[in-house]
Amino acid sequence: MMPKVVYDTNVVVSAALKPGSLPASLVALAIQKQVRLFLSPAILEEYTEVLTRPKFPFDPKMVETFLRDLKRAAAVVVHPTTRVTAAPHEPDNRFLECAKAAHAEYLVTGNKKHFPFLAFEGTRIVSPAEFARIITE
Repeated sequence: MMPKVVYDTNVVVSAALKPGSLPASLVALAIQKQVRLFLSPAILEEYTEVLTRPKFPFDPKMVETFLRDLKRAAAVVVHPTTRVTAAPHEPDNRFLECAKAAHAEYLVTGNKKHFPFLAFEGTRIVSPAEFARIITE
């Protein structure tokens, strides 16, 4: 069975910035349907907002295409109905809400300090390297 996963924004941004990187390979796993990626409208909005910031060298059309392709090829969009306030950084609660609604097994983040717990309601909080080890075991 495919692992059910939510990717934090930093994983997606790192994948876009560094083709061939570990985060890029994790995004590729979702596109190749080797993991089941879950998104919510709030996460898609955050991905878009961050990827189109002036500090990043991305063409807005490329961002639009990338996210459309990711959503179409790889993702299941869920609509969380429960608000979560467990993360100290408020926007990170959207990822916990998505994971909860999806019954995701993993939330993959490059910024574990924003998730100061090992798991949340059955979802393990792991780094990209930890997730790569888990899925190759």
